[in-house]
Amino acid sequence: MGSNLLEIHNLHTHFVTERGVIPAVDGVDLIIRKGEIVGVVGESGCGKSVTSLSVMRLLPQPPGKYAGGEIRFKGEELIKAREKRMKQIRGNEISMIFQEPMTSLNPLLTIGEQIIETLRVHMPIGKKDATNRAIEMLKKVGIARAESIVRSYPHQLSGGMRQRVMIAIALCCEPELLIADEPTTALDVTIQAQILDLMKKLNRDMGTAIMMITHDLGVVAEICERVVVMYAGKVVEEGAVRDIFANPRHPYTQGLIRSIPKMDEEQSRLYSIPGQVPKPGSITEGCRFAPRCEHVMDICKSKLPELISGANPAHRSRCWLNTTQEVAN
Repeated sequence: MGSNLLEIHNLHTHFVTERGVIPAVDGVDLIIRKGEIVGVVGESGCGKSVTSLSVMRLLPQPPGKYAGGEIRFKGEELIKAREKRMKQIRGNEISMIFQEPMTSLNPLLTIGEQIIETLRVHMPIGKKDATNRAIEMLKKVGIARAESIVRSYPHQLSGGMRQRVMIAIALCCEPELLIADEPTTALDVTIQAQILDLMKKLNRDMGTAIMMITHDLGVVAEICERVVVMYAGKVVEEGAVRDIFANPRHPYTQGLIRSIPKMDEEQSRLYSIPGQVPKPGSITEGCRFAPRCEHVMDICKSKLPELISGANPAHRSRCWLNTTQEVAN
């Protein structure tokens, strides 16, 4: 494994509202190494996207508030960094692609203008060279007729092509880390597979580390090396993808895997985890998953277990069923 590129330690990101303080991210630890693809998985409302936006420092303040913890990129603390420094990092060293490219691309600018603008903000490059670089990047992400596509507007492209354009913009300055927030959710399965293949190829060819935010464990199995499972603002399990799929240790992870349709079995009804993700801050004692867990014990309702490893040091989970911690009443 390479050295650590991104290190998140005990991150707390809150939102201050009229109803009080809402802890959207509640003590998250996460590491991404150079050139690694890590999946961050969980249902909507688990804190995945807020974690990624915290890394980019894109949360509006207020109502957002960084209430504690550290985010270190190549050893540099980002939470305390000046906005001028963050503008240098965004797009240049860390890039992000979003779930719906139509709302991320400017409808009034051509595709070429948007890539050129990104290049010229971060690099000392002339317009002609930037145009050539834009065409080169569109070809690299698998867009045919790149010379004509640079003159097209977003509405003239399909959803899959718009997502490829977003990837081209994100990678045009060759960042070391790409954060992809559910980049294939709005796409059909064929285009989804193409986008995942493209991201694997770019990771292999350019060495870009990828933080893949998704609720789809099928995407994780396809592209990721490690997976971090989040629930209600906390990490509940993490490890190598093969270990998580072969031996999920947390009941929430087990439920997510049971929810995946099996092609070799006839199922009249797909499995779903009972209940729903609690509102942030609504559970202040015990395990956040306890109200939905079929293995719940008394201690689960009163004490939150630590994230610890078992026989495999790289596979950690936060569950009283697996812990060897001393249980004190």
